[in-house]
Amino acid sequence: MEHVRWMDRPDLDRPVVIAAFEGWNDAGDAASAAVRWLRDRWGTEPLAEIDPEEFFDFTATRPTARLDDEGNRFIVWPSTDLWWGEPHGTPVVLVLGVEPHLQWRTFCEQVLAIVEDLDARMFITLGANLREVAHTRAVPVTGSSTDDELSRRLGLTTSRYEGPTGIVGVLHDACRREGIPSLSLWASVPTYVHAAPSPKATLALVLHVAGILDVQVTTTDLEIASASYERQISEVVDADEDMRDYLARLEAHLGDEEQDVPSTASLVEEVERFLRDQHND
Repeated sequence: MEHVRWMDRPDLDRPVVIAAFEGWNDAGDAASAAVRWLRDRWGTEPLAEIDPEEFFDFTATRPTARLDDEGNRFIVWPSTDLWWGEPHGTPVVLVLGVEPHLQWRTFCEQVLAIVEDLDARMFITLGANLREVAHTRAVPVTGSSTDDELSRRLGLTTSRYEGPTGIVGVLHDACRREGIPSLSLWASVPTYVHAAPSPKATLALVLHVAGILDVQVTTTDLEIASASYERQISEVVDADEDMRDYLARLEAHLGDEEQDVPSTASLVEEVERFLRDQHND
């Protein structure tokens, strides 16, 4: 693990590792926000970080200049960070990073080396994708696993997806080859609000993780944020007849591409304009 810097080495009894990556796998920032929420609520401690030097093009994902309390400038690099905790006595390790640009196979080797070093019993990744779903309905969360026993126990199916994939897909393939039980959870975010953070999708992922680990979580803040999110998007939809028609078709699951419905692009533009105005106010 030449690229890993350990900060702590607690004696954890076969933890569950939960990971999310900003970028392609993270529509509406839902997955990364879920890991941040769990990190903050579970009283976690820093565990390790993966050095970004070999894995990032810093002209694409630039380091950030910050000021400390004394006004001194310092640089924050786009690293992959790990924390550990034991919520309700359940050992967990949280992984949060930005999808790397370079050397994905080497990056996955570093992540899996950590998983194996911790003797983790399960590796869970969180993701969020854009789908033709309605913001007014419950967030669909799909799951898949390459481990037959895990799939049967959780009632999951093996993913039949073929096409471009992100670091999450590559990590699960690496887990399969190494015989590490892994689980992938994906929340669906409406295509017409892809640029806005989705606390509703974050809430859905948090609740699914809590259910799998059999731990209790108090999600009042996420529930309030979700209600506000839904209300703001509904205001946009209610003000436009075409958008109301589009949403009605989604809710009815008609999905007839031959019908005269507004384009997703036009809906995105209207929603983004509204959310920018709300932020500026």
